Amino acid sequence: MNPRLTEKLAFLLLRAVTWLIIIVLGVVIWDIFSKGLPAVNLGFLLESPRRGMTAGGIFPAIIGTLYLVLGTIVFALPIGVMTAIYLVEYARESWATRLIRLAVINLAGVPSIVFGLFGLGFFVLFLGFGVSLLAGTLTLALMTLPVIITTAEEALRAVPVGYREASLALGATKLQTVFLIVLPNALPGILTGSILGVARAAGETAPILLTAAAFFLPQLPGSVFDQVMALPYHLYVMATQVPNADPRIPYGTAAVLMILVLGLNLAAILLRIYFRRMRRI
Repeated sequence: MNPRLTEKLAFLLLRAVTWLIIIVLGVVIWDIFSKGLPAVNLGFLLESPRRGMTAGGIFPAIIGTLYLVLGTIVFALPIGVMTAIYLVEYARESWATRLIRLAVINLAGVPSIVFGLFGLGFFVLFLGFGVSLLAGTLTLALMTLPVIITTAEEALRAVPVGYREASLALGATKLQTVFLIVLPNALPGILTGSILGVARAAGETAPILLTAAAFFLPQLPGSVFDQVMALPYHLYVMATQVPNADPRIPYGTAAVLMILVLGLNLAAILLRIYFRRMRRI
């Protein structure tokens, strides 16, 4: 077969698959927003569920989701970035570092339900945290950690070696070079990857189902050892266990969850653009 014809057919196939994915995604988004946005108003966003979640709003679920996201960032981001700094800047290439990287890559592909079962066994039962906000955030942090480590490691490796050599030549220590030269230049990639990882965690149901989420909790948690409502689990409950609910409520919950996830992704894009402009200045 003619190589040029083969190339054209390959590009045509790739273009067709791309447009198919875009169309399917567009249909799903349109279905959710067209049915869910009419239910979204101030009452829906600021009220607590009533009458067994067949009426009222989703305010506790929104706040619970934000608590879980913030807790995930607090636990996962420092540990992930520090691990990446150690692997790139300090660790010598050996079987141990190769084993660590292999473990990180494998953990990134582990299903979320496995992290949920681990969180149930370790945080909830062994450490005695119970089904709580703390157990849920730690479980989500573990699930997000491989993504943050991988993206942070790639961002650090992308910083030119000349930056490090110039800093060391001017008398800076290794620690000063890492935190004052390398880390600021790698920050756009680190933040982008971290936010995308956290956005994935915000939409997960399985880990929080076993470690943090409550079926019905009209009030906000008073401490990190209390259960919380969360948008993914609330959506699952509304779709499967509340048959008499207004169908606009689960669609509205799905729309709010998608807006939250899309907002996190948009924040990652805007941060990358901002830091690129700052670097040019």
